[in-house]
Amino acid sequence: MPTETFEFQVEARQLLQLMIHSIYSNKDVFLRELVSNASDALDKLRLAALRDDALDADVSDLHIELEIDREARTLTVRDNGIGMSYDEVGQLIGTIANSGTAEFLRELREAKDAAGAEGLIGQFGVGFYSGFMVADEVTLVTRRAGETKGTRWSSRGEGTYTLQEVDDAPQGTSVTLHLKPADSDNQLHDYTSVWKIKEIVKRYSDFITWPVKLVGEAAGEGGAGEGDAPAEPETLNSMKALWARSRDEVSEDEYHELYKHISHDWRDPLETVQLQAEGTFEYQALLFVPSHAPHDLFTQNFQRGLQLYVKRVFIMDDCEALLPPYLRFVKGVVDAQDLSLNVSREILQQDRHILMMQRRLTKKVLASVKSMKADDAERYGTFWREFGAVLKEGLVTDSDNRDALLAVSSFATTHGEDEQVTLEQYAQRMPDEQEAVYYITGESRQSIDNSPHVEAFRERGIEVLLLTDPVDEVWVDVVGEFQGKRLQSIAKGEIDLGAQGDEKSEGEREKQAEEFAGLLGWMTEQLAEDVKEVRLSSRLTVSPACIVADADDLTPALENMYRAMGQEVPRTKRILELNPAHQLVKGLNQAHGEREDRSDLTETAELLYSLAVLAEGGRPTDPARFVKAVADRLGRSL
Repeated sequence: MPTETFEFQVEARQLLQLMIHSIYSNKDVFLRELVSNASDALDKLRLAALRDDALDADVSDLHIELEIDREARTLTVRDNGIGMSYDEVGQLIGTIANSGTAEFLRELREAKDAAGAEGLIGQFGVGFYSGFMVADEVTLVTRRAGETKGTRWSSRGEGTYTLQEVDDAPQGTSVTLHLKPADSDNQLHDYTSVWKIKEIVKRYSDFITWPVKLVGEAAGEGGAGEGDAPAEPETLNSMKALWARSRDEVSEDEYHELYKHISHDWRDPLETVQLQAEGTFEYQALLFVPSHAPHDLFTQNFQRGLQLYVKRVFIMDDCEALLPPYLRFVKGVVDAQDLSLNVSREILQQDRHILMMQRRLTKKVLASVKSMKADDAERYGTFWREFGAVLKEGLVTDSDNRDALLAVSSFATTHGEDEQVTLEQYAQRMPDEQEAVYYITGESRQSIDNSPHVEAFRERGIEVLLLTDPVDEVWVDVVGEFQGKRLQSIAKGEIDLGAQGDEKSEGEREKQAEEFAGLLGWMTEQLAEDVKEVRLSSRLTVSPACIVADADDLTPALENMYRAMGQEVPRTKRILELNPAHQLVKGLNQAHGEREDRSDLTETAELLYSLAVLAEGGRPTDPARFVKAVADRLGRSL
């Protein structure tokens, strides 16, 4: 048959040079593209055979073959799928991206980085040409199912290609790459290496529907063939797309094995979540909740995201767009049917289908956690211990799922050493007269459980939530209220417990305020550098004093958090509250009223303030001076 030579269009020639030299940073993906094309061809043939009983095509053994010839330095990717006619080869391959070439070039020039450029390829159907990254010449031989003549296409990627009709072409398509020499400096591997081909197939094409077989002499390496006997084809992919199979067809061991493969964790997962979405946009997901939090979960460089597949072809390892950051500990696989093979991270962030998937996957994970909480308290306890702190980030960032997050969040309280309660449980056992959900934040349970702020609440039997994660400082302000009851810090603002067990009358309070008015005014002046006010407390029963913030002030822990992030936060003066029933405060008030020389009392006032700072886990402004003052007092008492 005569061979015809054609020239690429000017734009297509420019595009081809870009494909060869600059688009893909990882040249291994050429094999992913070719195997994916072959898999599509097999899918199309199976569908065509179902629709047309008269189609003369063999569908008994659909598969993909890889053949290596070291002497000739060729790699052939062959399928027995639908194939192409002479005209289709010219339309689909010869003109490169057909009507999309100009648009592709424009977007490619506007791409700011290699990742952005790489993500454009699949949109314009030019993935086939990635073969020119690793080959000096590409030859394609194809015959469409049901036809008798085949087509040979060949090009060296230098501006021209040839087309020829052939008589002896088998059904399907074979692509032969005449490989370039290996070049480690240019990340060009030796693609006649069996282990390299196996590695690429395992990474990118392990779960596609059809078997990918290594044939020829290379299939015998590693003990597959002996002597002169022809080596049996070696299937390189598992084809076990567990997410596409119903749950009763897969064992727990198989799920656990897949989890360990994708997470590199040696422990079994805590929970397996499966989702299959059908309709206008189809996808399957298989997600895993680990049993232990990674050590770097809260570091900036933590690699989060799910593995993304398109029709069982691996696309990327850490697709961050599929789950919100507060679910970054979740591992798993999402397999979409209608995405491009070469979507970039930038495109994913704006794709409405991806956003729809993220919303659905998020709700599914939270629903699974809710079921775990209701059905298996021990497993839920493990989950919350490992991931509660990161899940609560969603209370700040995800208003759409805030109610669902609150439903699966639990907190320590003053009512039990080991008990964790939800806000729903807290609200159910609140007295009718209680006007707020009370909480206190701090670095550890021990420090806040023994805090002076808790004393009056514990004496009156009022439950207080004990919040010890850094994110607790933020979400309580964002959430604000629960079931109409405000969330109230017992370390901020004035707390009026008069209607909740305090038997002291209004007249007694006024008399007490008048009795201590002189001391409070004097101490406010003496401690003016550190506090904005000194006042009597209704929250203390045992301790002599405590430090509180105004209702709208930042807490010390939140100030430290902002400073750790590099933000300048002005120092906030807080309020010193005194316990009028404490012997030390009574004595100080009496001495203040009797003495004209109050120089010694100034030191006592400073010590009292420093003790209050220490009681909440802080440190005195001048630790050395504080230690000296305490030592002098102890010495005089002996």
